[in-house]
Amino acid sequence: MKITAFLLSICFCTSMFAQNFDFGKVSKEELEEKFNPLDSSANATYLYKFRKTYFEYRQEKGFVLVTEIHERVKIYNQQGFEYTTNKVNLYKSGGDEEEVSSLKASTYILNEGKIEETKLKNDGIFKTELSKYFDETKFTMPNVKEGCVVEYKYKIYSPFFWNVDDFIFQEDIPIKKLDATFSAPEYYKFKANTKGFLSVTPKMSKKNDRITFNNKTRHVSGNTEFSTSNVDYYANVYEFSLSDIPALKDEPYVNNINNYRSAINYELSYTDFPQTPMKYYSTTWEDVVKSIYDNPNFGSELNKSGYYEKEIDEIIGTISDPVQRTSLIFDFVKNKVKWNGYYGYYTNEGVKKAYKDQVGNVAEINLMLTSMLRYAGLKAFPVLVSTRQNGVPLFPTREGYNYVVSYVKLPDGIILLDATNKYCTPNTLPFRALNWQGRVIAEHGGSELIDLYPKEPSKNTISMLAAISENGTLNGSYRGIKYNHDALSYREKYNDAKKEDFLEKLENKYGGMEISDFDIKNDFDISKPIVESYKFLKESQADVIGNKLYFSPLFFLKTSENPFKLEKREFPVDFGYPSSTKYLINIDLPEGYKVESAPTPVVLALPDNLGSFKYNLLASDTKIQLVIDVEINQSIISPIYYDALKAYFSSLVEKEAEQIVLTKV
Repeated sequence: MKITAFLLSICFCTSMFAQNFDFGKVSKEELEEKFNPLDSSANATYLYKFRKTYFEYRQEKGFVLVTEIHERVKIYNQQGFEYTTNKVNLYKSGGDEEEVSSLKASTYILNEGKIEETKLKNDGIFKTELSKYFDETKFTMPNVKEGCVVEYKYKIYSPFFWNVDDFIFQEDIPIKKLDATFSAPEYYKFKANTKGFLSVTPKMSKKNDRITFNNKTRHVSGNTEFSTSNVDYYANVYEFSLSDIPALKDEPYVNNINNYRSAINYELSYTDFPQTPMKYYSTTWEDVVKSIYDNPNFGSELNKSGYYEKEIDEIIGTISDPVQRTSLIFDFVKNKVKWNGYYGYYTNEGVKKAYKDQVGNVAEINLMLTSMLRYAGLKAFPVLVSTRQNGVPLFPTREGYNYVVSYVKLPDGIILLDATNKYCTPNTLPFRALNWQGRVIAEHGGSELIDLYPKEPSKNTISMLAAISENGTLNGSYRGIKYNHDALSYREKYNDAKKEDFLEKLENKYGGMEISDFDIKNDFDISKPIVESYKFLKESQADVIGNKLYFSPLFFLKTSENPFKLEKREFPVDFGYPSSTKYLINIDLPEGYKVESAPTPVVLALPDNLGSFKYNLLASDTKIQLVIDVEINQSIISPIYYDALKAYFSSLVEKEAEQIVLTKV
């Protein structure tokens, strides 16, 4: 066995060393591979992932940032087709913009044992303006089939030398070979910020380089003299070479998997050119906050008030209570200005135009709200937020935040507000904004951190009156009452959907259950909880074996599986907000049956009061009463509790699946 394993390892290593990563040199062995030998569950694999980022001097522009990309991907099945479409986001600002160049791409398949190549044509390349600050170049690979290999390479030229995209070393699929290089002239001083659990160390070196200037001098005689001059300098070079990088597996309740993806961010600290004063860039959060506040599309917008003063005076004229004033202004903005879907902490058209047109981006709406609250005499401040999609801002960069909300400081506590969502209430931010901590910007640019997660749990009370027949059919009535974030989430799904589609999804959610008399109360009255009620009929809710019936008293409401399956988890479990769910279930038994056995009461508890599960069942000759209380008391649970959390949910699922046994008398 040892000899066999040794020979296999030699064959594998020989194959790796012999592999040709030059563009177009796809091998027959790569096309014949049916699955990744180190991860058979992978739908695709990066056979080769190459990136080189460096500075190139142009006499008319100075140094520009150049990034070369070359990737080769093996597609094993149809689920892997998502890796055959690629998107390149290109930043633009102040008349400067990034651009894609030298794009070429091909798809390779085996056709009767021969390698067949299909090249990407112009009709597979799409250019789109995403926003004021971003364009997108997207390309879709041609002739994609299961088992194919796709390969592409391109360059990105960027005038924004201070903004180096993160070097990503771990993807959602495995990587067989990765090579990456970052090179910067001695004049640019970068700081490396690392994240993730994969250990990555670069090989560092210095490389001599030269700038050649072409000079042209026109003399009085009319003659033109051409000459050249050189400037020698060195570049700091960082090289990475990795093999067989495992996929980063996502799991339920992760705020953003990219927070834990292995990567290095090269942040420009300062520039130091000869005979030029040193210029410092964002190296501390104080620098970042000050640069944002001083921007005319942020700080200046907070000071504008003339456009709304008359209407605000009418709204709060007779109200002195600060909480009431806050609520009235909050509701006014939500109803006055509609969110256009754009993120960002800078205004686009400005608060005055957004107020007039009654539509604006996140910054225009929430900076306007903050300004109005200040005008009303309240201590209100904008809060920089990174949405869940944007990740957690680990390092001090302006790109770390992409959103802004409003904060009010009162004698009895604080209130967080986001007027982009008409269903939000005070201290109930949209789920997208519940992402660790926000940064409160005080006047003149000072800042402090604030926890964005709510302290009050979102409550959900479910009541069910039902009857089970001797053939296993269940019919009855359901009533659910939802508060806070559970109510917000429900309103977003229900109010913005066609009622027929919503009802159909609800019936399908419970396996084709028949629903009638469906009713929703307080769907638009956000001062009250959502109340959902309906009657239902569902067959096959009990196993009929001989003269006995077997069923779980939670029926279709039971938790079917443990969401936590990994043996080990290195990142936190993020529920978004604390929650409390209570089940009150009454079941009428079929005539002529009695309870033979029933689940016993149980209490499960997570350590350090993180959560609990209480199960209590009472049975009589004609009725069963079940009461369940489930609580998760923290928005985020540390990975040190993962084993306990996994065991807790395993016991919860097992308990909810326990069956009542009825015997025919």
